[in-house]
Amino acid sequence: MSRKRVLVTRRLPAAVESHLARRYDVRLNEADVPLERAELAAAMREYDAIVPTITDRFDAELLETPGARVKILANFGAGFEHVDLAAAGRAGIRVTNTPDALTEATADIAMLLMLMAARRAGEGERELRAGGWTGWRPTHMLGQTLTGKTAGLVGFGRIAQATAARAAAFGMNILYHSRRPAAPEVEARLGARRADSLEALAAEADIVSLHVPGGKETHHLIDAALLARMKPTAIVVNTARGPVIDEEALAAALVSGQIAAAGLDVYEREPKVHPRLLTLDNAVLLPHLGSATIETRTAMGMQAAANLEAFFAGREPPNRVA
Repeated sequence: MSRKRVLVTRRLPAAVESHLARRYDVRLNEADVPLERAELAAAMREYDAIVPTITDRFDAELLETPGARVKILANFGAGFEHVDLAAAGRAGIRVTNTPDALTEATADIAMLLMLMAARRAGEGERELRAGGWTGWRPTHMLGQTLTGKTAGLVGFGRIAQATAARAAAFGMNILYHSRRPAAPEVEARLGARRADSLEALAAEADIVSLHVPGGKETHHLIDAALLARMKPTAIVVNTARGPVIDEEALAAALVSGQIAAAGLDVYEREPKVHPRLLTLDNAVLLPHLGSATIETRTAMGMQAAANLEAFFAGREPPNRVA
């Protein structure tokens, strides 16, 4: 029996690529550049499975490519808003993701951004590297301590709860808002309480950290009106999806001093970053590093591989989303 043909759209950790190559007839993206739409359309007809990433957009037209051979998209990443799930269902294509592997690493980045923004770490490093540091003085580059502050978590899933555990270890109070309350034992373990509304959370929190999925429901969830409710000392942190924040409104709030700072790992129009944000010392900007550890990216790849293996064996993939 011939081996299943699998396309991997971007370079993955070597251990993952070797694992897949032992099991399938695999095409790897040696150049590690995004595939053009025409290449993805051709792949829909030539391969049994595609392992895409969050930057590969599969809309209805692409999923309904005439003569399509692909039966599963084993997505490398937790998010799946880049795939039209309804169209995938109509086309008989399974869609999976890798939701568990990146929890701890992404929570680490959320905490890193809180610390960097609060303590002005990026600004300080830039000053030192540029030769502008003249030595220690009592009032130089004063930031904020996290101990005793309130971390307001928007969304309260796996990553938010892992972030809450880290914030609590720094002596922060945990406030969250989500569509449904967390289990009482989770709230008790994390010392968390639920805000009645997003607006109430924004008004009370010292740091507003975003942990919601992308998509229409959360597009520009953080807009000018919500930013206006925040404290002038507040910090906004985003490790979720870029479009959750209206970047024009955020830049204006940072310039005017309406809020104190922001720490961003994701952007509204990646890889482009709003030009005003690039000029601001009170914006900490990272290049989408949330899951970027070798351990995490390898685990994500192995989770995608497990979804493939289950599907080809006739079993339900463990992380099916459509």
